[in-house]
Amino acid sequence: MPATTLADWLRSASDDTLAALLRVRRDLATPPPADSTVLATRAATAGSVARACEDLDTATLSVLETLLVTGADTEPVPRERVAALVRTDVGGALDRLRARALAWGDDEAISVAPGAREVFGPYPAGLGGPAPALADIDSDTVLAELGEDERALLDKLAAGPPIGRTRDAATRVPLERATTPVQKLLARGLLLRRDEATVELPRELGLALRGGLAFPPETLAEPELPVDAHSQESVDATAAGEAMEFLRHAEALLRTWSEQPPPVLKAGGLGVRELRRLARDLDVDEARATLLAELVVGAGLVADSQESTPEWVPTTLTDSWLASAPPERWVSLAAAWLDLPRLPGLAGARDAKDKPLLTLSEDLRRPLAPASRRRVLDTMGELPSGAGVHGVEELVAVLAWRAPRRGGRLRDQTVRWTVAEAAALGVVALGALTSAGAALLAGDRHGAASAMADAMPKPVDHVLVQADLTVVAPGPLEPDLAREIAAVADVESAGHATVYRITEASVRRALDTGRTATELHELFGSRSATPVPQSLTYLIDDVARRHGRLRGGVAASFLRCDDEVLLAEVLGNQVATEYELRRIAPTVLVSPVPLAEVLDGLRRAGFAPAAEGPDGRIVDLRPSGRRIPARPRQARRTLAEPAGLSEEQVDAIRKHIRAGDRAATTRKGKSVRLPAGGGSDTSATLALLAEATRERREVWIGFVDAHGTASQRVVTPVRVGGGMLEGAGNERYPLHRITSAALVED
Repeated sequence: MPATTLADWLRSASDDTLAALLRVRRDLATPPPADSTVLATRAATAGSVARACEDLDTATLSVLETLLVTGADTEPVPRERVAALVRTDVGGALDRLRARALAWGDDEAISVAPGAREVFGPYPAGLGGPAPALADIDSDTVLAELGEDERALLDKLAAGPPIGRTRDAATRVPLERATTPVQKLLARGLLLRRDEATVELPRELGLALRGGLAFPPETLAEPELPVDAHSQESVDATAAGEAMEFLRHAEALLRTWSEQPPPVLKAGGLGVRELRRLARDLDVDEARATLLAELVVGAGLVADSQESTPEWVPTTLTDSWLASAPPERWVSLAAAWLDLPRLPGLAGARDAKDKPLLTLSEDLRRPLAPASRRRVLDTMGELPSGAGVHGVEELVAVLAWRAPRRGGRLRDQTVRWTVAEAAALGVVALGALTSAGAALLAGDRHGAASAMADAMPKPVDHVLVQADLTVVAPGPLEPDLAREIAAVADVESAGHATVYRITEASVRRALDTGRTATELHELFGSRSATPVPQSLTYLIDDVARRHGRLRGGVAASFLRCDDEVLLAEVLGNQVATEYELRRIAPTVLVSPVPLAEVLDGLRRAGFAPAAEGPDGRIVDLRPSGRRIPARPRQARRTLAEPAGLSEEQVDAIRKHIRAGDRAATTRKGKSVRLPAGGGSDTSATLALLAEATRERREVWIGFVDAHGTASQRVVTPVRVGGGMLEGAGNERYPLHRITSAALVED
């Protein structure tokens, strides 16, 4: 019986099977295939097969490789032959392969697309090519006759890959003259000579050395994931502590960059020295500093100023973020991390040209990073409540088994980075997913904030002032109290209890913000649970007594004149109010408005002022030419993972394929075809379509769609006119796109 082709198998598949295939292999649907033949051709290409294999686990991929070992890509093989090489139930794996059209046919004749061999290489399962001469030998007897050195070499090649390079392959010698293991094995016919420097272990002998199995049985079972049991409350409490510490570092970063924004490198990103300075200022390692910088930018709290000398500057969102409650602040950063299309863990590594990958640079952009993070967190979320993975390497092994062909060379490292970053943020703790992390993963930001609020210690409304001028906060302070204490004291150590130190400089800083000595005394007197030490009272009074005796102000321009009467005339004019002129000395007026504007206003008021430079000479302030605003740099677009097809799209494509199949198998009678080269005479076609309309007969048409794709359909015409062919199913075809037509025979 002839083998069933993939096109025939797809053509005979149920609508549900075809729809499921289109959902799981989205690349097959773009553009919509004209019929099952086109769909089969597309599904069998190496690129499409490789994409379809990305989500398959190790066991399923092993069955697919075993099918290639048996030659299912050239002729169908029975299920029993595959099962004999893996010695396990292959039914589930075959169902998954059939659902993706990677294999097809019934259990007596299973086929595989030829493109699969390109995907898995010339040595599927790590086995070499067949050697017909070894098909009927007694492998156990032959192997027992070998020396230890020969057997060791064969065992090494049997583990894969089955080829080895050696100079002993250059010449062939009889067995009695052979001196090396390679020469002996070549003489015995147990190795195949591929070229002057390459030998290959035959498939038959490789299977014999593996005990008749294509894969070791232990590799076909998912590795166990050891877990440690914790209460969910302890997990959440531990995560809350980490979250509060992360928020403290983020606040410190924003304060630091508000005062001294670091420059943006010409190639983009944050310089190595600036990163090290940030890590030193925050007292963290560079990996944590990188994560903090990436998240404040990812959350929109910091951005490239895009000026002539660009800097990383906090945005207007920073103030509202700082004014929010800790749980809301945490949610904004955690959500930004979850959807961040970048890999902060790559910072510090080197590219192919040995150049370092910098924090905040485009080199760290990886569009599929969010999907990788969710995959890790979803796996942790499958564990029972409070159960945490014993070690990250066990989690790496499980995820590698579940999708060995997904993630590329950074597959395992991405898992390690995700777990470390999630722990730093408080999304996971003690190896377990937190309640807030689970809510965030489900898209419930309100629930995540609520869960984190429940886990965080309740804010306290008091502090403990010590005699050594330290202030102890026995827990997280209420937002208003935290701002007041931060204004007058510096953090000395942080943790569950934060210690602040009051110094002369910190008191002066508080007075600079407009606070008075009386307000500071009231702050400590009303909020300290311990008596206020006399040393603190003396310090505040002493600094306040000396504060503000010398004052400075800001002025954008000044006017000076030896004639005090003229200055008085200026002050009496409306121009003084308009430009906020005020006298600071008998002969000097100042204004917050730029000098050019002030001078223009004075001239319009009838005065004749002149501008002078720093040396007292007259200068010309007239503009030297036309100016336009600087244009901000275009933001680079972020690639996204392809979205899934909707049910409507799947149904439309399925109907499109079925219609094409019907047209391809329809018997055609009387037909017409447009002249070669796209002639314009369509009278014969119109006559045939008109005849089909009158007689209510089906007609086969060939046409080219708007994408230039040729296709065919069977239509029952109901109207021909206005440049359109309308079918009984409300379908419409432009006449100028119809290339041929034929009546369908009964």
